[in-house]
Amino acid sequence: MRIPRAVAVVVEAGRVLVIKRFLRRSSAVGCVMCEERGWDGPDCQGHHYAVLPGGHVEAGESAEAAAVRELAEETGLRGRVGRRVWTGEERGRTGHYFLMADVTGVPVLSGPEAVANGPDNSFALLWAAPDSFEALNLRPAAVHPVLVTLLE
Repeated sequence: MRIPRAVAVVVEAGRVLVIKRFLRRSSAVGCVMCEERGWDGPDCQGHHYAVLPGGHVEAGESAEAAAVRELAEETGLRGRVGRRVWTGEERGRTGHYFLMADVTGVPVLSGPEAVANGPDNSFALLWAAPDSFEALNLRPAAVHPVLVTLLE
């Protein structure tokens, strides 16, 4: 079983905070996104998608604590867990999604994402409305209905 993922759902004015991504691997071999699309290379074509702020749950850490930590590390925002809004499978691991409450600060890309940001591995924070989820390729798609309900 892979390490679970904890995700912070930050909502403001009918939009949710996402990390817009572009990822290109040196080879299609070992690229999960190429594998999902049935592309066997040899070159990775590059992939545009978006995710909500989050990451793996560390040993001895609760999913709630991980969501708060990941939010701060990736965006500079501070907040607390309001409630769990969704749990589902994502690429062979469990994802726990938490609606954040009492969020303070201004979102700024930070942490490992800011360090790794470059032409073949880019990260950008943006506010997304439900009508942009498909165009952004917001992953996982199974969370879209949950987010739409939260944003209504």
